[in-house]
Amino acid sequence: MLFLTKKVYPTPPFFIFSFTNRELLCIIILAMIFKPYFEKNSNIPLSEYPRPQFKRDSYLCLNGLWDFILAKANGSAVSGKINVPYAPESDLSGVLQQVRKGDVLIYNKTFTLPENFNKGRVLVNFGAVDQECKVFVNGTLVGENKGGYNPFTFDITDSLLDGENLITVEVLDDADSDIYGRGKQVYKNGGIWYKATSGIWQTVFLESVPKNYLKSVKLTPNFDEKTLTVAPDKLGDGKVFVEIYDGETLIVKGEGEGEVVLDVSSCKPWTTESPELYLVILTFGSDRVESYFGLRKFSTVEKNGFKLFALNNEPIFHNGLLDQGYFEKGMLTPKSSEVMFSEVKLVKELGYNMLRKHIKVEPMLWYYYCDILGVLVWQDMINGGKKYKPLRIMLAPFLNLHINDKNYKKMGRSEASRREYYKEAFALQDGLYNVVSLCLYTPFNEAWGQFDAVEVTNILKERDPSRLYDHASGWQDKGGGDVRSRHIYFRKIRLKNDKKRVLAVTEFGGYSLPVKEHLFTDKKFGYKMFKTASDLEKAYLKLYRTEIIPQISKNGLSATVYTELTDIEDEINGILTFDRVLKISKSEIQKVNAELYQEFEKTFK
Repeated sequence: MLFLTKKVYPTPPFFIFSFTNRELLCIIILAMIFKPYFEKNSNIPLSEYPRPQFKRDSYLCLNGLWDFILAKANGSAVSGKINVPYAPESDLSGVLQQVRKGDVLIYNKTFTLPENFNKGRVLVNFGAVDQECKVFVNGTLVGENKGGYNPFTFDITDSLLDGENLITVEVLDDADSDIYGRGKQVYKNGGIWYKATSGIWQTVFLESVPKNYLKSVKLTPNFDEKTLTVAPDKLGDGKVFVEIYDGETLIVKGEGEGEVVLDVSSCKPWTTESPELYLVILTFGSDRVESYFGLRKFSTVEKNGFKLFALNNEPIFHNGLLDQGYFEKGMLTPKSSEVMFSEVKLVKELGYNMLRKHIKVEPMLWYYYCDILGVLVWQDMINGGKKYKPLRIMLAPFLNLHINDKNYKKMGRSEASRREYYKEAFALQDGLYNVVSLCLYTPFNEAWGQFDAVEVTNILKERDPSRLYDHASGWQDKGGGDVRSRHIYFRKIRLKNDKKRVLAVTEFGGYSLPVKEHLFTDKKFGYKMFKTASDLEKAYLKLYRTEIIPQISKNGLSATVYTELTDIEDEINGILTFDRVLKISKSEIQKVNAELYQEFEKTFK
């Protein structure tokens, strides 16, 4: 894939054009990039290089048809071909089988390494496998992984044979498990809970590295001091050489055995309006990796007595949508990378500047698209714990009844599940560390599996102080984190600012419209139902103009997250249908978003 070559990346020429021309050039560039891959690999889905934040030239995609056996707990079995990386429950997998507790899902695929592919070690990379898996190569166990949302890598060098090789992946999944993060997955779907998915659901690929190689790197920009700290994790001893390019021009270089601190004062800031990015090339012996960074800072500032979100020390309003990342026919996995890019691009065109990635982790290309288009990302951690009791989790907050989240029994959090939460949350932080646009983490949403929210947030913030934290989104507020976070449905938006944290309406709206011939099911779920597109549009615009925008000057409102970007199964709250048809006039959304920013600028700048 050509995203990270010096000629195309990381100063795309569309950044210096007007917004309209930039969009047009984006489309042209993306078409040029994707065309050869679709032509060459027409039978291989999502065959583009999947990890722009840590790219090597060595790449062998294993997506496509695998053999599978689903051995069910009742003794029956199903076998055939499955289209990786689509979950077996999805249409695009070609399987349409639900994996349940006690079932064993077995994948098999043969591969032959290209001539001269092996440089010393061969690694297999999985974007995500839900929920527990063992990986074998030619019958030898090469590794195990638990948790369904984070990437992992195994060294398979010692198990390889000359010629054809066999890779086998054995998967167990229990959507009712109280140990692992499960997101919105349930066996009996309906409302805000969706059909469970299993197995491989992100790209699988091989790469080769020398015997001494870079395992990962952390890139930490310091906006105030205009430096970039490069912290490599390497296997083997020796210096790491770092070069930073602006297009074809080398602007700074450095070297070191450990951390390397570089002067990047010549780099322009990354902003939502001008998302400037710079190529980073790391060399360790004969290993060469490409990445990128943006010079930016996420923080809070005080203006007019209110705490506000800030980007590069300047107040900014985070105007976003709840984005759950479910796709037509692919469920958690998009049909193509173009689908992801087009969706993020549309969000930006509509005038939003943020997406709250809700209870899901996306493929790394999705975050790259947010980086290059200038869309801020709020990232939820994955929820877990025992089955949620509606009276405690859903009703109590409306009655202002807050529960002690240190009572693990009542909150449904065993010791094992708490340990797993930390493991998965740390892995998520590490995997997304270099995402330029990621500005905020949400450790817990609406008390789903919440425990020790303040302590958890402090631990996560100590691991990554460069991001902001919404410690308990919606309710069961324990006074921690950076955000006074409110979810408001079914009533008018009335707010009170504690002036100690940023005030944000982190979920609201949920206005619903069934669009004929664009419904996923016959069921229709939503928070407030409308019969016509005209009625929906009027209500949407009125909500912003009479309830949201006035709260900016009155109460220092600094962020909103409208529910939601797309319809999902029988939930029809989206401004887009499940197959991505816009329900509200594009120009009207753009107009009201412009009014929102104008009010914020008038009040705080």
